[in-house]
Amino acid sequence: MRVLITGGAGFIGSHLCDYFLEKGHTVIAMDNLVTGSTRNIEHLIGHERFLFIKHDVTEYIYLKGPIDAVLHLASLPSPVDYLRHPIKTLKVGALGTHKTLGFALAKGARYLLASTSEVYGDPEVHPQPESYWGHVNPVGPRGVYDESKRFAEAMTMAYHRAHGLDTRIVRIFNTYGPRMRLDDGRVVPNFIKQALLGEPLTVYDSGERTRSFCYVSDLVDGIYRLLMSDEVEPVNLGNPCEITIREFAEKVKEIAGSTSPITYITPADDRTRDDPRTRRPDISKARRILGWEPKVSLDEGLRLTVEWFREYLGLK
Repeated sequence: MRVLITGGAGFIGSHLCDYFLEKGHTVIAMDNLVTGSTRNIEHLIGHERFLFIKHDVTEYIYLKGPIDAVLHLASLPSPVDYLRHPIKTLKVGALGTHKTLGFALAKGARYLLASTSEVYGDPEVHPQPESYWGHVNPVGPRGVYDESKRFAEAMTMAYHRAHGLDTRIVRIFNTYGPRMRLDDGRVVPNFIKQALLGEPLTVYDSGERTRSFCYVSDLVDGIYRLLMSDEVEPVNLGNPCEITIREFAEKVKEIAGSTSPITYITPADDRTRDDPRTRRPDISKARRILGWEPKVSLDEGLRLTVEWFREYLGLK
């Protein structure tokens, strides 16, 4: 296949580029580099089946030649980013999705939308199945991200129903691994950086919120399986092993071999307002339809991620 991956210089997007190239496909990565980085794909520059194009997907997209699949991952998923760029966040979810859907339709390509567990908001159903409609505050500061993805899902299904476009929707739960941005404000890079530099690990509020962390190699395998399947309705991809943020901080300390203390703070900004108290995917559908479930344990995934950050920080 010849595939377009938007957000291809981002954390997950760059791993998808690697995966598709390993499968023998041709990859065009598109990114405006607002949060992505060419460092994530520099090892691919010069590859005969890889091309990078700097472009904002909220603008008209033009590419010569056939395209077999479009994977729309361009987004600003970190609270630091979407609080700093609320309008850009809404635009990439709305206009970016519209432009990429139109492009896929014009090319007769299969389309995959990278959605998020944030469509479930602060859930009243636990764990979260795809049938749950969510509990989202549309006017809160997180709403710019949550609603951009909910709108993107609605538009994707509208193109499927109105135009017969062959579409897929993946709802991604917390994913981690090499190439995460050191300053993106999310818990994994925050804790690992603090642990490796001997700084206090800052846990927000009481640390009793829960998350379920999926290693990036498991996620990209699931995304590929979904793209190649016949499933049109949304599918959760994530690791159902749930852990409190307080327990997660202890685990990062242990794996990093750190003696850093753990401190509890209440952020002065809006980053934890409407923050989900619990998060765990029901992956029954992925198991049944895709034959997929995570293989990398949290301990193994964290070891790989810590080693990457250690090298990135020049500590080895």
